[in-house]
Amino acid sequence: MSFSAKLDQSILTARAVAASISVASSHGIDVDDPDVLASAYSVRVHLRPAPIVARVSTISPILRSPIDSWLTREIKVAQFLASVGAPVVAPSDLLPAKPYYCDGVTMTFWHYVQPIANIVPDAAMVGGMLAELHTALRKYPDDLPLLVAPLNDIPRGLLRLEQIGSIISQSDLTLLQETYNHLQPQLSNPTALLQPLHGDAHALNLIPTAKGWVWNDFEDTCMGPIAWDWMNLNEKGRVAYGNAPDPEIVEIYSQVRKLHAIVWVYAMLPEFSDWVESANTLLNELKNRMKKN
Repeated sequence: MSFSAKLDQSILTARAVAASISVASSHGIDVDDPDVLASAYSVRVHLRPAPIVARVSTISPILRSPIDSWLTREIKVAQFLASVGAPVVAPSDLLPAKPYYCDGVTMTFWHYVQPIANIVPDAAMVGGMLAELHTALRKYPDDLPLLVAPLNDIPRGLLRLEQIGSIISQSDLTLLQETYNHLQPQLSNPTALLQPLHGDAHALNLIPTAKGWVWNDFEDTCMGPIAWDWMNLNEKGRVAYGNAPDPEIVEIYSQVRKLHAIVWVYAMLPEFSDWVESANTLLNELKNRMKKN
């Protein structure tokens, strides 16, 4: 199995940092000591001493183009939730809240919240907070796309795999495509009740602050059945959430979550080639399940 040359993440990160400083400086914000908080699909940099975090989309636009629409939705949803008192990271108010483009990358700017520890929330805490978040999101007044992550990422990821041609075998690609073809009608025309969702609601998207846990990262926000968010909870989290979705709906979205993960990881192997073992494990699990059925 051969891939294109592995992405030099350090060079891309440095470019993202420089671009974010350039945009911030053009709005009169001084940045003396930038601190990279994360660097994977996007680069997150604290523009110290300003209380701002720049989120620079570096890798995700490969499948999510134009990325501006995703980032604009994220800003609007976070602004709404902050306005109703929900515990979320809000966009920065030190410059206009919108996507910015500089040196080949797109970015948004957010209020910096200081984590008080490097910990993961209790599962029951996540489930309870997700239920409260869903309650707040039901009042969101604007339109949202239907299940935008799986309905966008899976077909675009499959197309990328087909175009590259050397990442997985044709038989494996056919299996993934057929699995999506089977699930897609149920995604495009869901029978379950729809509501605004976080889209990627899991424990790592909660930040511990002195005022409590706050939700972060609404890039995948969308309209859909609660099962799409609910699938990320473990058993304790689901008990704390309450009001479990119908078992048949749960099974559908369990399959969709797994397929989304498989396609995303494989499609990103040219950029993250050290993920090949994880990708193969996920694909083998799908094959084994298909054999049992």
